[in-house]
Amino acid sequence: MKFTLSSLVSLAVIAAADQANCAGTNATNSLNVTTLTGRYTGLVDKRFPGTRQFRSIAYAEPPIQSRRWLPPRKLHPSSEHHYSYDLPPSCPQFMSATPAFLSSYLGDGALIDNGNESYTSGGSGVNTSEDCLHLAVWTPVNATSRSKFPVLFWIYGGGFSTGGINTPYYDAASWVEKSQSHIVVSVNYRVNIFGFPNAKDLTDQNVGLLDQRMALEWVRDNIEAFGGDPTAITQMGQSAGSMSIDAAAHSFYQDPIARANILLSGTVAMGAPTIDPAFSSFTFIARNFGCGGDNSTASEIDCMRSVPFSDIINFIGKHTDSQSQPALSFTPVLDERLVFSDYAARFRAGKVAHVPTILANTANEATSFAPFDPRTPNVGPPQEMLTPVNLQLFVCPTWNFTVARNELDIPVYRYQYAGNFPNTTPLNWTGAFHGSDIPLVFGTYEKVKGLGESTELEIETSRVMQDHILAFVKDPVNGPKALGWEPTPSQGGKVARFGTGGKAIQYVDAVEVDGACFGAGEYDPFP
Repeated sequence: MKFTLSSLVSLAVIAAADQANCAGTNATNSLNVTTLTGRYTGLVDKRFPGTRQFRSIAYAEPPIQSRRWLPPRKLHPSSEHHYSYDLPPSCPQFMSATPAFLSSYLGDGALIDNGNESYTSGGSGVNTSEDCLHLAVWTPVNATSRSKFPVLFWIYGGGFSTGGINTPYYDAASWVEKSQSHIVVSVNYRVNIFGFPNAKDLTDQNVGLLDQRMALEWVRDNIEAFGGDPTAITQMGQSAGSMSIDAAAHSFYQDPIARANILLSGTVAMGAPTIDPAFSSFTFIARNFGCGGDNSTASEIDCMRSVPFSDIINFIGKHTDSQSQPALSFTPVLDERLVFSDYAARFRAGKVAHVPTILANTANEATSFAPFDPRTPNVGPPQEMLTPVNLQLFVCPTWNFTVARNELDIPVYRYQYAGNFPNTTPLNWTGAFHGSDIPLVFGTYEKVKGLGESTELEIETSRVMQDHILAFVKDPVNGPKALGWEPTPSQGGKVARFGTGGKAIQYVDAVEVDGACFGAGEYDPFP
């Protein structure tokens, strides 16, 4: 048999249909969605027959070559057809060779796919690319443009240095399969030096934040085709993703697009923005690649655009791993446009999105950032060193921002995750560490094998957490109240506590969680 290009394409389509376990014409048609920027064919995984997955959809032009370090550019209208079967590469990032708690125990769930390399490979991530501005969509299989399902828009964390859609804990298939009443969208955005370069000759330094905004605009303009309601989008982020959403609530307060926000373990008060008018980190990197200086014929930024991204990532990563000087920083830059110096003043002026908000923390956030020695993994630093970090970076900013939003009559729902389960919290000294609630929220707590079996309490806690978040996504004002979850006032009131005391959920006095912030008690990281 002679194989032509058309026959090979046909075979690929047949193979994809078999992989997707499609049955009949209706199922095949439901896998095709037309957007303003192209036509996409998704798949149905036989493990989740009620969920369509569109695993990679471009939302902006590739930020490559001359567009490296520039704001994302909107895609032109297109009718081009794409097969959206595989998750996209993550944006450029380094897989540190320094052992850490996550890479040592939970890499199969919490870290981006790194091909056949280890999570401590000490090199540029295997499945990474500058052409990374893609998003993924999980939607019920029978959803049509008339379904008007609410949309959950997920932004990952990673200290603005790592992260990506292709992270097992963020797989939304099982959640959508169970609910059949909401859509989840997950987005890639540029991180580290490619997202926050702080380089001279650039007007925009926070291009990673602009990536997130463009992805949200793409969802607003196109999600109806997947069965979503563009007026019913809720943003949810964790850590750097949560900080990003909080920042956007201030910078885009007049047009937030999303009707509600969920901030998991992160606010704009969590970390100080970069202030480096000398652009020292970028210039240090540039000089090491022969860019810039008195003898240069090209601008520093133009010269650096010719350097392969993996070379840049490897240089920064190995420099940081070796603890060499100077210390390098590529995080959000203070610009008074996307990142502000005085958020208290913006609250006083009402310059924040007036949308219902969930503010959440885990009970012992700081343990994720504690020094980790793989030779003695069951021995952690004294808790008295960690508790002040919990209060300063997480608990008290959450309380402060509850107060600030309440003064503007913005409903604030609060939760604390305190679960300790063997397959998600393998070391007892960590408690409910930073990010340990994510696999419960997504229902992906069984992604990491070999640490322990799921318990009945873990399964029930995940279900209850999903129900509470989904109630908020469906109706951010009154949905949680139907489950007994009331908004938290500035002082007093209740906070939902998940996964401890033998109970999936209990409502505890807020003073138990944040009383230490105003002298009303001591903080308990193991409630």
